[in-house]
Order: sequence, then structure tokens, then C-alpha cells
Amino acid sequence: MNITRNGSQPSAKGPADYFTGTVRIDAPFKGSDAARVGGATVTFEPGARTAWHSHPLGQTLIVIAGTGSAQREGGPIEEIRAGDIVWFAPEEKHWHGASPTTAITHIAIAEALDGKVVDWMEKVSDEQYRR
Repeated sequence: MNITRNGSQPSAKGPADYFTGTVRIDAPFKGSDAARVGGATVTFEPGARTAWHSHPLGQTLIVIAGTGSAQREGGPIEEIRAGDIVWFAPEEKHWHGASPTTAITHIAIAEALDGKVVDWMEKVSDEQYRR
């Protein structure tokens, strides 16, 4: 058993190559040895969002605060809010983030396949975000 104490790891800023706006990533966890699941608590300030991306084994988001949006390629932008659980299928191109006026925090969980967790793609344009 390993316990990682709250506040024992520094927050990280979401890298500008993969995020638009202000994004904070807290206490990421990663499986070791045969375990391949990992995740983090991610907070998006109003207007902030991920770039388009996919996960080889899918991704689960557990929304714990606020209101935001999520979209899979070819689908409508969906509102997501505290208490919602979002599943993106393996290799499904998608993005997620805050609403234009409200922050959102979610726990993001994904498994690695051969050491790879995510494939980052192009940024979501302001036009795509505001549809």
C-alpha cells in the first residue's frame, strides 16, 4: 500500500501545447509495474480547454465541480457538470474543458497501452469551442 498525502505534490500548469487557457493539474497518479491506470484532478478556468486528443484504451472523466463542455469528433458539444461521468471510447478523438463563464474540475482516468496514454492533436479553435 502507498498513500500519497494531499498537498504532498506540487500543482502543475497544463502545457500550452495541449491546452488553451489556464489549466491546473493536481496530484497525478500512475500505476506501477503491471498496473497501467493513471489519472489526475484537472481544473479548467472559464474558457480553458484541451486540444483534440484520443486515448488508446479510452478515458473516464468524473466531474466534481463546475460546468463545462465535452465533444467527440463529429458529435455535438455536450454540457457536463458536477456529478456527471463521461466515457470516451478507445481512440475516440475528443476535447473537454470549462464553459466560457464557469470553471470545471474533473478527475481524469486513463490506462496506458504499451506505455502510451494519450495522443495529442490540433488545438480546438475559438470557433469550434463556441458552437
